[in-house]
Amino acid sequence: MTDQLSSDAILVVDDETNFAKGLARLIQKGFPAHPVLVRASAAEALEVLQERPCALLVTDVRMPGQDGFALLEQAITLEPALTVVMLSGHGSVESVVKALKSGAYDFLSKPVDQDVLYRTVSRALDRSALARENRLLRQAAQEPGNRPSLIGESPAMRHLRAETLAVAQNDYTVLILGESGSGKELVARTIHSLSRRGARPMVSLNCTAVPEHILESELFGHVKGAFTGAVKARQGLFMAADGSSLLLDEIGDMPVHVQPKLLRALQEKEVRPVGGSESVRVDARILASTNQRLEARMASGEFREDLYYRLNVLTVRVPSLRERSQDIPLLAMHFLTRTCSELDACRKELTPEAMDYLCSRPWPGNVRELQNFVRRAAVFCSGSFITGMQLRLLDAQVKAPGTGAVGFEPYLSAKERVIDDFTRSYALSLMERCKGNVTHAARMSGLERVSLQKILKRLAIDAAKFRPAGESWEE
Repeated sequence: MTDQLSSDAILVVDDETNFAKGLARLIQKGFPAHPVLVRASAAEALEVLQERPCALLVTDVRMPGQDGFALLEQAITLEPALTVVMLSGHGSVESVVKALKSGAYDFLSKPVDQDVLYRTVSRALDRSALARENRLLRQAAQEPGNRPSLIGESPAMRHLRAETLAVAQNDYTVLILGESGSGKELVARTIHSLSRRGARPMVSLNCTAVPEHILESELFGHVKGAFTGAVKARQGLFMAADGSSLLLDEIGDMPVHVQPKLLRALQEKEVRPVGGSESVRVDARILASTNQRLEARMASGEFREDLYYRLNVLTVRVPSLRERSQDIPLLAMHFLTRTCSELDACRKELTPEAMDYLCSRPWPGNVRELQNFVRRAAVFCSGSFITGMQLRLLDAQVKAPGTGAVGFEPYLSAKERVIDDFTRSYALSLMERCKGNVTHAARMSGLERVSLQKILKRLAIDAAKFRPAGESWEE
């Protein structure tokens, strides 16, 4: 066992010293990459947790002085991302329930079966890594000037978050690949905010947005009189990013004549202003992004091979929205909530049919297209609930400006769809007006109470959701 500092350490706590050491040896054998520490009491364990972060705490329940439950409470207060597994030789249902309710991840009975122990520790370490990753990303999102964290729980997004966190811990150049609108800039900003350079603002340049003849000056600066119009010296973006990060967006479209100078700046870590005779040392971490296939650009002579290999030290690929379609509901609700906040408007919600429509619709523009579509829906769709019919009409207007055409479909299916959308919209408005009182709603609508209840059940509308807090009445 080792006491080296590590956020991946496993802490074993038990007053039975021989058992604790034997358990620690067993864990160390199964998880050699993780330092395993042993302590005999809650007080000693808390001293460790105050000095260093740990990924996993394995503690006995019954110990002299503070017991395992007291240790659990204080340990989670000290390190919210910590995962705790409780041990007991006198396991009971009550003890298990109490441990889980108190925040423990799992409960093991003594003597511990090796296979069960390894499975539990493996899952617990995965849980700690994910919790720590999410906490860092949330902290980055809450810092002034930073964008929201990477949203999504699909396997593709979990992998992307793990990669983002990994590359943020060093200063190597990162090449970020992905389709237009997939979120490459957001990934770059997240990498920067999680890095040691995150305290300083990131500098960015869209290589396609700057006229070719002044791109070199934008990157490296110029001295007074370097060219017509250079009435004074100007600092370039490399110097502006000294001690920070420089994002070169759409690097695949950088003009060929600028590429050798960029290569030299990356190799030598120094820049020479246009018209200058001396180079200046800079410490800027380069993050480059592109939606181009750089291999094809190299084959056509439009991108230098040596620059490609200089940029491609670490690579992060951002998945397209079709590769993580299960994240669409989370993204849509996030964009809708944020848009309503930006508009200082009442909160809106998407009906199940509206969400189904968003999930089934193709998004060639990826997350950016989804965000813009949700923004339009928040602005143009009236009422507190956005329905599937409203989104179809909005989509048709966007695709065919000036027309209300929604395309042709069989008469009966079109009629059924329109009626269903009308019924849902009507029922939602009715529940909102009557504050979830079904009896009052039945009288107002002229429907039999039983009939209205059947409609609400068929449409999965919960009347209780519309009631003011603290109020209830019979259905």
